[in-house]
Amino acid sequence: MSGLTHEQIEILIEENCCHECDGYGDENICVRIEAIADLPTRFGNFQIVAFSNNRDGKEHVAIVKGDVIDAENVPVRLHSECLTGDVIGSLRCDCRDQLEAALKKIGEMDRGIVVYLRQEGRGIGLTNKIRAYSLQDAGLDTVDANLALGFSDDERDYAVAAHMLHSLKVNSIQLMTNNPKKIAQLEQHGIKIAERLPHILPSNEHNRFYLETKAARSGHLIDMLEQREPIIVEGMSHKQIKALYE
Repeated sequence: MSGLTHEQIEILIEENCCHECDGYGDENICVRIEAIADLPTRFGNFQIVAFSNNRDGKEHVAIVKGDVIDAENVPVRLHSECLTGDVIGSLRCDCRDQLEAALKKIGEMDRGIVVYLRQEGRGIGLTNKIRAYSLQDAGLDTVDANLALGFSDDERDYAVAAHMLHSLKVNSIQLMTNNPKKIAQLEQHGIKIAERLPHILPSNEHNRFYLETKAARSGHLIDMLEQREPIIVEGMSHKQIKALYE
């Protein structure tokens, strides 16, 4: 399997064994590469890189295809953990579809990375995500449900992802995303983004409103015009959007 060589892996592990820095972001997050192994999958042959961090003990991983060290324009997808979607196959979101599509695309390329971040429920955690689901069942959209629980629309922090990419010595990336906040945060932490690659997938009857809310209230660059008749305009309220489907 082509990818990082044994010598490259040894160098990365040795460089990271005692790595300490001032950290990234407001939380001064510092990560270390702890282990690297081959990972054959149904989407292709990858290598998986395990990272530890000094902030909360969460273990993040990078799923790497090919040799990304000192590489330019590496396709990268940042994926935040979603137990209900990734593992159970929930139709309330598009997380599993996005993860599998990214792995399939990158699996067919010469090189690329899926950064898998342990920040469940847009950073509010699994239990609070289920609480948010309950509020959505009662009529709130995803934004208002988070706000009702005392959180912002999106609590995720991509400082750790930026550090992970720097640890892998990636020079520049093509970011697979519909979320402008990911672009802004990565660039803030010194990641050179050469291009944005749209990552739009078909909706279903259970997640269509969720995706419309992403576009209208969270600023995601999702064009749903081919998938539905209602016209959604950024800035619409939850009630205005929901009324289009009633």
